Amino acid sequence: MTEQKTRWGILATGGMAATFTADLVDTPGAEVVAVASRSAESAKTFAERFGIPRAYGDWESLARDEELDVVYVATPHSAHRAAAGLMLEHGRNVLCEKPFTLNAREAEELVALARGNGRFLMEAMWMYCHPMVRRLKALVGDGAIGEVRHVQADFGLEGPFPASHRLRDPALGGGALLDLGVYPVSFTQLLLGEPSDVAARAVLSEEGVDLQTGALLSWGSGALASVHCSIVGGTATSASITGSKGRIDIPYGFFFPERFTLHRDGRDPEEFAADPADGPRGSLKHEAAEVMRALRAGETESPLVPLDGTLAVMRTLDAIRERVGVRYPQETAQAGPGAPGAGEVTPA
Repeated sequence: MTEQKTRWGILATGGMAATFTADLVDTPGAEVVAVASRSAESAKTFAERFGIPRAYGDWESLARDEELDVVYVATPHSAHRAAAGLMLEHGRNVLCEKPFTLNAREAEELVALARGNGRFLMEAMWMYCHPMVRRLKALVGDGAIGEVRHVQADFGLEGPFPASHRLRDPALGGGALLDLGVYPVSFTQLLLGEPSDVAARAVLSEEGVDLQTGALLSWGSGALASVHCSIVGGTATSASITGSKGRIDIPYGFFFPERFTLHRDGRDPEEFAADPADGPRGSLKHEAAEVMRALRAGETESPLVPLDGTLAVMRTLDAIRERVGVRYPQETAQAGPGAPGAGEVTPA
């Protein structure tokens, strides 16, 4: 890695890649030097838009580019295993979009590949890097609300989405859970770790993906979490954390909050607001900065987004899918999540 700049490659040219790259080009210490797509024209157009020197019409060329410090993978998540795996096999460090993979088995393969090759790998769970979320986690960890008893979080889009949309395409890992539910599940596990038990119900589309899913997660400590995701109704996209001595309420956009309120027994509510210096509330620069910090420090994992935590979230998502009966065509009966849960699916 160069002394002054971290040289980034971008794999994919869709909306998420554009959003990240737009923030990345304004992030101090970052330099975007290459982009790749399966379409040479798409890569060229993207490169011209962001002033990127090199554009490749295939993934292999990006993987073989030795003048890269890290590659950001922004393909559909159904292709994360193949895309991130190719980069790691060629010695590239990787920041991979969420959900990390289709299932825990694929996630374990990527983590093993990164650790075996001594390469940096991180899920692009930007929520974990957001200053306000880090502040909230620190308050909870310091006992501001006592022992956590219950976490609630939801994320839903109004829709409707046609059957042809990627969110309803089983081949692309469609459905509410992986695209949206990964946020409330990840938020919950940031505070409580991996649950000991999972119960869930869902409404499925004709294609077999979940239109909305609700899950109840539980821990041996007695803590519970209620999570919900939907592509058929816009939700409050809020969260709350209830403890033995208080509560924290986070309004709309819990994964990039502008503010939250701490309620403690016997005290007036305390408002916490984002520092304007942290930039726009939806900025992805914080996760980019964490990747660059880790690379400069010679770390192969981020303490903010640890790989073991990513694997734990993928196991929970697998467990939810098992209980509601969502299976993707890429998964076999042996390698996929488990058999559909009996009596827990409501057809649309």
